[in-house]
Amino acid sequence: MSTIPVAVQQIPLVDLKAQQREIQDVVDAGLAEIFESTAFIGGKAVTEFENAYAGFLGAKHCVGVGNGTDALELALRASGIGAGDEVILPANTFIATAEAVSRVGAIVVPVDVDPLYLLIDPMAVAQAVTARTRAIMPVHLFGQTAFVEELDPIAAACGAVIIEDAAQSQGAKRFGRSAGTLGHAAGTSFYPGKNLGAAGDAGAVLSNDEELSERVRMLSAHGSREKYRHEAVGVNSRLDAVQAVVLNAKLAHLTAWNELRRQAATRYGQLLEGDSAITLPLQAEGNADVWHLYVVRVPQRDRVLEELNAEGIGAGIHYPTPVHLTEAFAHLGYGRGSFPVAERAAQQILSLPMYPHIFASQQESVVRLLRTALHGKEGLR
Repeated sequence: MSTIPVAVQQIPLVDLKAQQREIQDVVDAGLAEIFESTAFIGGKAVTEFENAYAGFLGAKHCVGVGNGTDALELALRASGIGAGDEVILPANTFIATAEAVSRVGAIVVPVDVDPLYLLIDPMAVAQAVTARTRAIMPVHLFGQTAFVEELDPIAAACGAVIIEDAAQSQGAKRFGRSAGTLGHAAGTSFYPGKNLGAAGDAGAVLSNDEELSERVRMLSAHGSREKYRHEAVGVNSRLDAVQAVVLNAKLAHLTAWNELRRQAATRYGQLLEGDSAITLPLQAEGNADVWHLYVVRVPQRDRVLEELNAEGIGAGIHYPTPVHLTEAFAHLGYGRGSFPVAERAAQQILSLPMYPHIFASQQESVVRLLRTALHGKEGLR
């Protein structure tokens, strides 16, 4: 990107304005067509997006839904996961992953993550399997892709399905295959800050299984395939046409925007190289990451974050509390020390500003202030 100088103040964690400027004309035209036709629910724009996104990933089916949490819940329900079934997932995910499991009546079984990439640890998964294990939910955290091929034999041995949480990985690949196409099904979120973001809440279920996809579509429309005929108790969770217009416009730019993220990640790595106080993120062999987040690990993280925020740097934490230590899931009975890698990482992780249109000068300012927070001005001499 350009090295146009910018003020240090107010470098956001995510900046969507430049994206919007690139697509505004296309969005305006698409919205005008929607409002002229009044086809607000379903219709041409939704079908076009579902087909385009399925094609982009190499999936056979894409069903647009209301948000990413619903996508995971519907993928579970359509896979037959319900009351009393156990679902294994990583402890260091956003709570929505576990919420979806609870909402279908299943039992959340958190496991630890590997220390290098903070992705679900296949060895921990194998140890957590019981006779009630019905699903494994790898989370493609930070724009990476989890090691699904190592989970496949575990799932096959216990008769479980793999349902990917692909909310942070639009366009990421593992050994040439897209995240979201590696399991039985996947749920993804198009929350505005995602690599592919809507102008509000939106999500999708992806699968190569036609029957499962049709069941997701039925469940997402009040359990109905045709008006007033209800096969099951469903929900109201459909991708609306306005969001589809925005997603269609952004999808055309996603490959280029992901490449800009990769360039920004490389630049951060170069700027931060050699600082022993900072643990840099790594890309696993076989992965083509899309850097939804750029997450470093630092000592005294909370103090460092406070100092960066005070200087106008929009750093953040993803996520400060592992699922098993939240109040919402205290009933699972896991205390501190249950998943040491995830718990230790939660005290160290720091997300730096990352978006396709970040300037090199902005990254230089972020790194300079991060080093100052870690070492003091004297330590930089």
